[in-house]
Amino acid sequence: MLFDLQSRRRRTAVKIIYLFLAILMGGGLILFGVGAGNGNGGFLNSLTGNSSSGNAAQNSLVTSDLKAAEKKVTADPSSPAAWQALMQARYQVAGSGSNYNSTTATFTASGKAELVKMLAAWKRYAALVKGTPNQSTALLAARAYSITGDYAGATVAWQDFIAGSPGQLKGYECLALTAYAAKRTALGDEAAAKAVALTPKLEQLNIKQAFTQAKSSATTAQTAVAGEC
Repeated sequence: MLFDLQSRRRRTAVKIIYLFLAILMGGGLILFGVGAGNGNGGFLNSLTGNSSSGNAAQNSLVTSDLKAAEKKVTADPSSPAAWQALMQARYQVAGSGSNYNSTTATFTASGKAELVKMLAAWKRYAALVKGTPNQSTALLAARAYSITGDYAGATVAWQDFIAGSPGQLKGYECLALTAYAAKRTALGDEAAAKAVALTPKLEQLNIKQAFTQAKSSATTAQTAVAGEC
């Protein structure tokens, strides 16, 4: 199955497929590292500072970026670009120092708290752009929602992503998974059907089985989201 977490060979194959899709999709999907699920790859993960070298300098830069972004928001609270910059700065803070465990590639409790602050900036940004956010920004929000366990919020962010690029398979796959994780079955079924329609015929059986598995259990869907989205 496409999201079968028990098969290492299948996981490897899926990652290769998704890497190819990411290249086709462009810069937006490069942001979040398709199919990584382990903190490796993608611009988002580069913000988490997995290298042990230069931590002090990096933390200082992160703090400086956050202060600069906060000043921009204060100076012009009606600027989508200012809120977008604050989102990115908040994500950097969440991925630095004690907020992020580079050994396990996971955010700590304090890191997740910073992501919640980042999502507050996302809400202001999304309101200003009236449902037409930058795709990379929507992906950033979708991932943060999933990491903090807010799968209902993640579905909205994936819907915003899809609105800007309705023909991308990955968007519908992740919308379906997050919807199942949030127990929004009808939305999950709708997104899954669109994902299947966008999938080559020879692969449709696998993806249908994967969605059936995710639909059967919110926990299974949440695990798939962590691994694939």
